Amino acid sequence: MASTLDVRRADERFHTRAGWLDSHHSFSFSHHWNPDNTHFGLLLVSNDDIVAPGTGFDTHPHRDMEIVTWVLDGNLVHQDSEGHNGVIYPGLAQRMSAGTGILHSEKNDSWTLTGRPEHQDPVHFIQMWVIPDEAGIRPGYEQLDINDELARGGWTTLASGMSQHADQRAIGIRQKHAALHVSRMRPGETLQIVTAPFAHLFVARGSVGLEGAGPLATGDAGRVTRAEGQRITAGPEGAEVLMWEMNAAVSMR
Repeated sequence: MASTLDVRRADERFHTRAGWLDSHHSFSFSHHWNPDNTHFGLLLVSNDDIVAPGTGFDTHPHRDMEIVTWVLDGNLVHQDSEGHNGVIYPGLAQRMSAGTGILHSEKNDSWTLTGRPEHQDPVHFIQMWVIPDEAGIRPGYEQLDINDELARGGWTTLASGMSQHADQRAIGIRQKHAALHVSRMRPGETLQIVTAPFAHLFVARGSVGLEGAGPLATGDAGRVTRAEGQRITAGPEGAEVLMWEMNAAVSMR
């Protein structure tokens, strides 16, 4: 069967505005519910969040979920009930495995850990959730700076549970059928997306042209079923693109 391309535009996303938070949701999330838009492949959440300085998500629980956070601008402070804490910045890949249960907070108050002067800059990040391939695992956390890899160009594997990425420089996730790749594309650069049953392409900044679908701007996404290595070409300002490769899907009905 041939590939199918489903383009979702930035302004079609669910939107939450709460003073301190400006969040766009690619899938049903919180009180936003559409039974026809609950997930794609194994990806349940892809939230595009901007958090004001000195604010953020207070301590809250998660269970049986692999949560990957990618910061675009600013600094995000993570603290959890397993004793992990630190500042997530652009180019630092981060994953939290909720497993049997974990509590965590995410705030834009990096000065509380670094001792640097209080700033007035928002933090902008993408947070993505995938279903783990095993429930009830021990909660975990991992982070890794991949800025050097990104600077070399092309795709960099940000997070993966696939066996073929075991020896690559990426953080691990407990989902053997999924991997997340990222690229900071130069203007006019062309790359191929994966060949996989499901590929989710999200333009975090800039613009690209997706073969068979046309232009995608900042915040747009392409959901590709039976992906066959279609090409993407960065626009004149370049692009930062996140791509999920998935060999399985989950039914939420």
